[in-house]
Amino acid sequence: MLEKLTPSAEETATQWVRAFDRALASADQGELVKLFLPDSHWRNLFGISWQFATFTGGEKLCGELRRRAAEVRARDFRIDTGALAPRKAALAGREVIEAVISFDTSNGPGIGAVRLIPQSPVPVAWTLSTSLDFNRICEARLKGRAPESQARDFAGPDWSEARQAEIAFEGREPDVLIVGGGHAGISAAVELKRIGLDALVIDKGLRVGDNWRLRYRGLKLHNKTPVNHLRYLPFPPTFPEYIPKDKIANWLESYVDIMEVNFWTGTTFDGAEYDELSQRWAARVRKADGGARTLRPKHIVIATSVSGTPNIPEIETLENFAGKVLHSSQFKGGQQWAGRSALVLGTGTSAHDICQELHAHGAEVTMVQRSPTMVVNVEPAQLYDQSYLGDGPPVEIRDTLNSGLPLPVIKAAHKLITNEVKRLDASLLQRLEQAGFRLEFGEDGTGWPLKFRTRGGGYYFNVGCSELIADRKIRLIQACDIERFTADGLALGDGSTLKADLVVLATGYKGLEHVVSSLFGKAVAEQVGPIWGFDGDTQELRNMWTRTRQPGLWFTGGAFSQCRIYSRYIALQIDAIEAGRLEK
Repeated sequence: MLEKLTPSAEETATQWVRAFDRALASADQGELVKLFLPDSHWRNLFGISWQFATFTGGEKLCGELRRRAAEVRARDFRIDTGALAPRKAALAGREVIEAVISFDTSNGPGIGAVRLIPQSPVPVAWTLSTSLDFNRICEARLKGRAPESQARDFAGPDWSEARQAEIAFEGREPDVLIVGGGHAGISAAVELKRIGLDALVIDKGLRVGDNWRLRYRGLKLHNKTPVNHLRYLPFPPTFPEYIPKDKIANWLESYVDIMEVNFWTGTTFDGAEYDELSQRWAARVRKADGGARTLRPKHIVIATSVSGTPNIPEIETLENFAGKVLHSSQFKGGQQWAGRSALVLGTGTSAHDICQELHAHGAEVTMVQRSPTMVVNVEPAQLYDQSYLGDGPPVEIRDTLNSGLPLPVIKAAHKLITNEVKRLDASLLQRLEQAGFRLEFGEDGTGWPLKFRTRGGGYYFNVGCSELIADRKIRLIQACDIERFTADGLALGDGSTLKADLVVLATGYKGLEHVVSSLFGKAVAEQVGPIWGFDGDTQELRNMWTRTRQPGLWFTGGAFSQCRIYSRYIALQIDAIEAGRLEK
């Protein structure tokens, strides 16, 4: 008897997607349900209907999928072997086959990813993701354009003059005004321009990149370079694994020039009002020279960071302190504090980096811990991003695979990674606890990435400060140990005193709700609702990269990879609105 051969990953994926395509077109929902695990998930990133949501559970998932697929005539699902040869992989402790899929809809071509559990007679899906294929949509439009003329008007403006005129926006209004010129705003502008929309970025910094350039001198990115590429222009292979802030700043400045992003530096956004009749904003901006203008864009994208406004809490008796008080955003370097004493309130990444820099310059440093904090050595921290590291498909395909992961699966995967991280860091973590440092590892042990997506902080990637704390070279006290501030430092509850010349408030930043209220008014802030953190119904970040209840108001932010991935969805939605295919 011949031994039965195990199907290859490609054969298994092809079998499933053909059965899925037939079942989706069938009137029998039971045939579709058979193709999904009971605990399966479908993450729809505007691919099948203009919905940004995750649906969990085979029955619910299939009901939503059938209904929405019918609305947009989703069809012709197939394995895209050109993007990725289906392959075996491990995900959250399960062995799966993962593949990239393509399909068609009345809104345009689609792309997505599926993770399958091989079984007989038909494999079943654990996760499915669907989104519109931004590249194919843009490429189709390019093919429809008239070829560029080689004729030259020697009496007309040259390229540089034409660029300056384009940037000036004299006699025309931008389709989209982007407030904030960091990596989030720039990423959105690049995708909006590619899809054919006229976008303008404004930023109060006098140079592109100042939002990085002007931060404390020891700052570097804490995840590796392959995770952080900007779209269309990846970092050169000569770049270091962890990019210093000034190198990032200069790269952003070059990127804006090369990608021809319309950008006004030294420009402050003073707020805006929305006119329902014209469906345009009246946006007030001021330039560094004092000149003012009211712009009338159809859309405003707030890209001021998910944590852009310094949070300076009311700290009882701090007014007694006669020394220098700075928020961490105002701290530039440790040189001037050599031989002097400093208190740093906070235990997040900025607090640790500032403590380490002050110590390196000879300051006597005390860290004040207010709440438990996750600490992870910088190398093990990369395990959460391991799908971007090492050999594999292009970043574009890795983005498709990673954006397809639903929140429940991310949580399951990150719990396993966090357990491994704690094992690798056990010696350091033990020494920190012996020094009195209070540790925690995120909700249900899911680690730092979900802490970032829920509260924007609460963790530290150790690059040496933890050893200084464990060795008592940087003193650690708890906030509850403080009785009161005095003119020259602290009086502690045990009767001792602590001298200080400097207090650094590494107390984080206010959320985007504060930004909306201050720029658009309380009514708009209440209409939009909470921003960032997960919505219990959709399992997605609230009001990020999607239409809000305030027409024409959008939000972007987060890590480099998040901005690279999700900026496309802002561009696709605004394009559909302007084409009349989607309501604001």
